[in-house]
Amino acid sequence: MDRPRLNRHFSFDTTWSLDATVAAVRDVLVDLERYPEWWPQVRAVAKLGDDDAIVVCRAALPYALELRLHAVSRELPTLRVDVAGDLVGSVAWTLTEEPGGGTRVEAHQEVELTTVPAALVAVARPLLTWNHDRMMRGCALGLDARLSRLSRGSAG
Repeated sequence: MDRPRLNRHFSFDTTWSLDATVAAVRDVLVDLERYPEWWPQVRAVAKLGDDDAIVVCRAALPYALELRLHAVSRELPTLRVDVAGDLVGSVAWTLTEEPGGGTRVEAHQEVELTTVPAALVAVARPLLTWNHDRMMRGCALGLDARLSRLSRGSAG
């Protein structure tokens, strides 16, 4: 009898609004090297070339993910990167202007967790999803704060 295939796949959709232009949001999101300055869960970034970087992330759980990102599109409305390493898949950021100004940010991720045993993923899926939610909450708050500083003329 065949054993069922355990699923390591995750699909995440996150949406929020920011009080900044689409261009300003895009400019911050494509500047990977500065992520640790505003996204608390991004611990380190090493640029490998114009389209490639290694990013180390750690949210609430006591483990870090090392991800190799490859830029596929920096063109609006959808920014996209392919991901390899501890996660394999893709991340897309769709940025649209909201009525009255501001930007709607829709993040969509299709990834497979490659470094955690499948049996553990099956048991820990709710905890891993919760951890991802903390990561994205940190992104939303940090991105909003970064954009506010930039609009006031201070990059720090």
